[in-house]
Amino acid sequence: MTKDFAEVKKQLLDERQALFKEVQASYETCRELGQDGVPDIGDMSSVTYSRDVLFNLSATQKQRINDIDAALERIDKGEYGVCLECEEKISPRRMEVRPFSRYCIDCKTDIEKSGQ
Repeated sequence: MTKDFAEVKKQLLDERQALFKEVQASYETCRELGQDGVPDIGDMSSVTYSRDVLFNLSATQKQRINDIDAALERIDKGEYGVCLECEEKISPRRMEVRPFSRYCIDCKTDIEKSGQ
């Protein structure tokens, strides 16, 4: 593994750890919501909405963790920075901005247009 990839791997691992802590905190908050007595109907609606938001946030965070894990696997296999679709090198700027990118800009755009 080159020095650059070692630094990227550390960055990804740090981000993964931070996201994991956020997911845990979200779950704790969800468990605590509505546990402070008998709420009125307005409170129940607010609690339900808050739980939905936190569960969706956690799902997004979990997806990011999965993306990071996939990037770490690609680093270990020596496939990091290569588009999974066209197998061309992903631009360094894209990898800098989004280090867990699986696709180059062109392929990602095509995938989004086709609804995959």
